[in-house]
Amino acid sequence: MKRLLLLICFLLPVLTAAAQEGLSEPPRPPVYTAADLAVTPLEEGVWVIETDDRTTMYLVEGTERALLIDTGTHPAELDRVVRRFTRKPLFVVLTHAHYDHAGGIGFFGEIYMHPADTVLLDRLPKYEGRIRFIGGGDRFDLGGRVLEVVEMPGHTPGSVVLMDRAAGICFSGDAFGSGQVWLQVVPTAPVSLYLSAVRRMQRETAGGIEKIYCGHYPYQRRPLGADYLADMAALAQSILDGRPTDDAPFEVESALNCAAPRVAYGGEVSIVYDPAQAR
Repeated sequence: MKRLLLLICFLLPVLTAAAQEGLSEPPRPPVYTAADLAVTPLEEGVWVIETDDRTTMYLVEGTERALLIDTGTHPAELDRVVRRFTRKPLFVVLTHAHYDHAGGIGFFGEIYMHPADTVLLDRLPKYEGRIRFIGGGDRFDLGGRVLEVVEMPGHTPGSVVLMDRAAGICFSGDAFGSGQVWLQVVPTAPVSLYLSAVRRMQRETAGGIEKIYCGHYPYQRRPLGADYLADMAALAQSILDGRPTDDAPFEVESALNCAAPRVAYGGEVSIVYDPAQAR
C-alpha cells in the first residue's frame, strides 16, 4: 500500500502537467455501429460517420435544424442512420461531388452543392432529387449554430469548406484532406490555384477556427490545425519553385488520374499533382 501511495504521488504531478500541456484526448468510442459504418460524437452537436472504406460524413445539429456533410460512397440506409441521431429538418450538403463523398445522395430528396462540380455528376448514380446550388458566403442557419460556405477550388472545381465560426471548427472535405491532397483528378487543377486556396484558408481560419475536420477522418483520428495549412502552403510553393523536398511518380491507380501524376512530400503532408499543370 505504501508503494502504491508513493507511485500515485509521483504520477499525479506528471499527469497534471500533461493535462496542462493540452495533450489531445483519446478518440471517443462509437455510439452506433453497423456492418458498413460507425457513428462517433466529436463534440456537442457534432458526429462523425465513418464507413468501412474510410470515407467520412459529419452530422451537425442546431436547435432547429441539422446538416449532413457529404453522403459517403455506398452506405446502407444512410437516411435511417442519420435519423437515429436527429429528427430535425435536414440539409444535405456536399463538400464536392466525388463518388466517395456523394455516392449516397440517393437517400435524400434534396442536396446542396457548388455548381462548378456538376461536371462530375455523370460519374455518380443517376440522381432524381432536387439539386440546389451554393456559393461562397451562403449560410445554413441551424438555430444557435450557423455554417458558412467558403469556396476552396483545387481538389475539384467546386470544392467548398463549411465553417462554424462561433464554435471555432470547420469541415473541409478533401479540399484540405487527410495529410495528402489530390490535384491530379479530372478536371486537374494547377498547384498555383491550390496555393491560392491554402492562403485563403489561412486567412479564413485566422479569425478563430482552431479545428479542421477533414474528409477522411479515419486516417487522422483528430482535427487538423494551423500547422497543417502552413505545411501545405510551403509544399505547394516549393513545387511551384521547382524545389519540392521529395518528389516521385504517383503509383496509385485510379480512373481519375492524369497521365503521369507525381507526388511531392513535405514533412507530414503531400500533394499529388499533374506536372503538366504545376503552375
